[in-house]
Amino acid sequence: MIATLFYKTDDTEKQTSKQPNIIYIFADDLGYNDVGYHRSEIKTPNIDRLSREGVRLENYYVQPICTPSRSQFMSGRYQIHTGLQHGVIKPSQPNALPTTSPTIAEKLKEVGYTTHAIGKWHLGFYKDKFLPINRGFDTFFGFYTGAEDYFDHFRCFEYCGYDLHNNDSSVFNETGHYSTHLFTERAINIVKSHDQSKPMFLYLAYQAVHSPLQAPRRYIRPYFHIQDKHRRKYAGMVSCLDEGIGNLTDALKEAGMWENTVFVFSTDNGGSIGDGGNNWPLRGWKGSLWEGAMRGVGFVLSSKLKYPGTVNYEFIHVSDWYLTFLKIAGAKRNGTKDMDGFNQWSTISENAPSPRKELLHNIDPLTMKQGKRLYRDTFDNRIRAAIRVNNWKLITGYPGNSSWIPPPHISRHLDPRIRYQSDNNNDAKNIWLFNIADDPYEEIDLSNTHIDIVRSLLDRLLEYEKTAVPIRYPAYDPESNPQKHGGQWKPWK
Repeated sequence: MIATLFYKTDDTEKQTSKQPNIIYIFADDLGYNDVGYHRSEIKTPNIDRLSREGVRLENYYVQPICTPSRSQFMSGRYQIHTGLQHGVIKPSQPNALPTTSPTIAEKLKEVGYTTHAIGKWHLGFYKDKFLPINRGFDTFFGFYTGAEDYFDHFRCFEYCGYDLHNNDSSVFNETGHYSTHLFTERAINIVKSHDQSKPMFLYLAYQAVHSPLQAPRRYIRPYFHIQDKHRRKYAGMVSCLDEGIGNLTDALKEAGMWENTVFVFSTDNGGSIGDGGNNWPLRGWKGSLWEGAMRGVGFVLSSKLKYPGTVNYEFIHVSDWYLTFLKIAGAKRNGTKDMDGFNQWSTISENAPSPRKELLHNIDPLTMKQGKRLYRDTFDNRIRAAIRVNNWKLITGYPGNSSWIPPPHISRHLDPRIRYQSDNNNDAKNIWLFNIADDPYEEIDLSNTHIDIVRSLLDRLLEYEKTAVPIRYPAYDPESNPQKHGGQWKPWK
């Protein structure tokens, strides 16, 4: 289903039979209410314009936290099938996305693409074989861990060290160079120097707008009216991100590459409320199993879209980009393990019905069990998990923070829907059922009145659980200490 924003009448962008360039931009921790077109107080003119000219995805899902979304994008496979069911990969953990199935970059290289990764990796680096340049990327410029200082590119977690790399070499001479600017400039340089006889895959995973809250003052200044200091800084970070995206698209147009480019923008998870993000009117935030953590901001731009200027409400997930990009590039699936994603190109480009009818959000048995078990003959509802089948969503175990948090400028007294609450989940309750189509804000729990649906979804979780591989979440390794490796985060095994 689509809703029309406007239809493009300019036919100057001609269709071409050449393999299109693929640009995938991952924003970090960008909340549902952090873009202008979702009526945010934060100004995002470039994102708004680009999404208005393309296809906005309004039934689009990501994972609740960083590593899982990135792993599912890169592999097309659920966390339960890569061993990354629990948490994120910490800097000192000997853990990584397994090499048992090729990444999307590896598959695109097979059909002639030049491949570049910029920004945040967060898929493991404890051995050389897990580095981006050994996972299908011709070049890499960015950082391996999950967060760091935007200006000095220094990360402290258990140990402290520099984390900025050009391919497999550490970079120490960019202190003071704000990472959003740095990564945008790198992307533009790649575009300018690209050999256009070959198609390009550019994976631009911005550090923005993940904590720490840092931005040059000129981006924060327009938001001095925002009283909440975290939201104010965060807004400046979003504005800088938006500027960078506009500059990159301008560079693609100047290089003559825009008309043969598929441009995809996505957040990796919902906003972190304590760090300035906001997901209103959705429930919950980053790290939870509520919609605010997983319903993502996303859009696609391409001259190959049949209905540009529309809003698409078909069911799409971050794991779907793998097979979608293979279709766009004319690549084959050979060598891949079973995929959990779907090819959504017809859904996006032609408004065909989505092939996705269900989505396993996750099953995480390492999180402490909550409450009592209801049934012995199906999935253990004490385990943290969530699944969506058609319009029905089931959550079990500990769901994470359950609040509805309005942006700071909205008074609770102005909207009766606002329930501003702390993380006060009843420790005994461990099962929730919602009809997301009728109740997108997860206000009406139907678990007590639709027992048959609860049982059916628990049975489906049990089937998924049987296919899960063992969780990898190893202890921190002291050998990772950057002080043993020239003061830098780098492979240590």
